[in-house]
Amino acid sequence: MSYITNIILCILFVCVGFAPPSRAALNNPTKEAGIVAHKALYDISLSSKKSNSNISNISGKMFYEFKSSCDAWISNNRFDMLYEYPQGHAVRMTSDLSMHESFDGKEFNFTVQRKRDGDLFEEIRGSASPIAAKYSKPKGLIFELPQGTLFPMAHTLSVLKKIKGGEKFYNATIFDGSDAEGAVDINSLIISEAAPLSVKSDDVEQALIDSKAWNIRLAFFPLNDFEATSDYEMSIIFHENGVISNMGVDYGDFSVTHKLIALKPLDDGCLNDINE
Repeated sequence: MSYITNIILCILFVCVGFAPPSRAALNNPTKEAGIVAHKALYDISLSSKKSNSNISNISGKMFYEFKSSCDAWISNNRFDMLYEYPQGHAVRMTSDLSMHESFDGKEFNFTVQRKRDGDLFEEIRGSASPIAAKYSKPKGLIFELPQGTLFPMAHTLSVLKKIKGGEKFYNATIFDGSDAEGAVDINSLIISEAAPLSVKSDDVEQALIDSKAWNIRLAFFPLNDFEATSDYEMSIIFHENGVISNMGVDYGDFSVTHKLIALKPLDDGCLNDINE
């Protein structure tokens, strides 16, 4: 399952000592955009469901972490979810997703592990260039990528540019490696500026959500099997520093919400690399 939570990016570079800073770090596009590195924890719950839905309840947590190295963006997602069904049984699903995207957009690496009640049932691994995605798991799987395909962080920067340019609609083809289905088309609708948000919790760094934010609706369409209706849609409150303070996902027969319960800034990964 793809999540636009991959639009959370990195903090600025600081040079110490006598060694010159990395050229790639100086060219980190997110530094100029004002996007910051951070980690966030969300509480996930079922918000609505249709009468014919095969889901009784959904609950869980999502952890997101983003930072940069000297030449790439690094993101990690962890999901711990409990799915309850009308027949009375429940299934615990856990997922770990890691992505490494070079600043220049020429290299993207991805790994995914999914477990059902503790047993591994899916593993995805591979790399991509602007023209093709090649998987080592499933072995031999290859997708040609259409010209102009973006990786997640490049898409984030493009959305932010559209917002600051006063545009309301943006369409792009994205590859994020979160499944074995290839690229997807994403329609982004910038609805309005979001109202200021206040979270009464010591676990949430209020300064990170004091920044300007917008209500955005995203619709995800399969690239190779286009249909009139989207696979799923997502509503987010997206801050200009890259933080997502609220998220709702509509799968058609049920919807879930992601409530922010913890948020902290992270140190610059490039600075740590140099010091090591």
